[in-house]
Amino acid sequence: MDRLTEMEAFATVVDQGGFTDAAKKMGISKSAVSKHVSSLEARLGARLLNRTTRRVSPTEIGLAYYDRARRVLNDAGEADALVTSMQSAPSGLLRISVATDFGVNHLSPALSEFLQDFPDITVNMVLNNRYVELISEGFDMAVRIGELEDSTLRARKLTETTKRMIASPKYFEQYGRPEKIDDLNNHKLLHYSNQSSGNVWKLTAPSGEKRQVRTAGWLSVNDGQSLLNAAISGLGIAYLPSFLYADAMEKGLVEDAIPELPLETQGIYAVYPPGRFTQPKVRAFIDFLVHEFAEKGPTDW
Repeated sequence: MDRLTEMEAFATVVDQGGFTDAAKKMGISKSAVSKHVSSLEARLGARLLNRTTRRVSPTEIGLAYYDRARRVLNDAGEADALVTSMQSAPSGLLRISVATDFGVNHLSPALSEFLQDFPDITVNMVLNNRYVELISEGFDMAVRIGELEDSTLRARKLTETTKRMIASPKYFEQYGRPEKIDDLNNHKLLHYSNQSSGNVWKLTAPSGEKRQVRTAGWLSVNDGQSLLNAAISGLGIAYLPSFLYADAMEKGLVEDAIPELPLETQGIYAVYPPGRFTQPKVRAFIDFLVHEFAEKGPTDW
């Protein structure tokens, strides 16, 4: 018998709670479902289901097998859908979530070319600085920067950016320049309140030692551009990605707080719920971003 059919029969019995409903779901007879499950148990040499006159439930081994089998079936379904979708033209509404600063400075300028290439796609790009639940809030994808926390989402790395601590010459004239990480405890630190690590800066000493610095107390902002403006005005030291501070540093408005420290690297990712990449509109936009970022190169972000 076909192994995938056996898996599907077993998983559907677990999902539906019995053979009768599983047969209806699969569009085959109850006896056929039972035959597939029995064949699977015989092949594995293990009992996967507890069968009583009233109910059917997975055994401990069956539950463990179900988790893996369901993933295999989902992947197989996505593979089939991918082939079908690749033959379809990208179209429809594409909802994207992206951090305000990155969206304004980098995604918005690129959208013109994308929409010219794909005139049947309509883009709704939502700019915000909070963590968005993609599925429950109806988003097709998001562009996220830094550590990825939600393992239920799929991710494709687009490029990298670097982070460094910066402050204005005015600040250094007034408060002095820190020489090492421990000196930061005596400085005014400007904190980005939406960062995944909380009120902690993760730094690397020249020796390679990983260090953490707590930043609570002086100023906390949930917007990167506002944080940069605060640093430019001399309020303190900010820890920001290069796509935010690069222009200000080139103009001499901010300087590296501790040049001896290695730059911290952050990934920039396209994230999407399982199955969404098979949609032509999502795949088209992610492929476009990969090409766009590759042309610019990591140093431009």
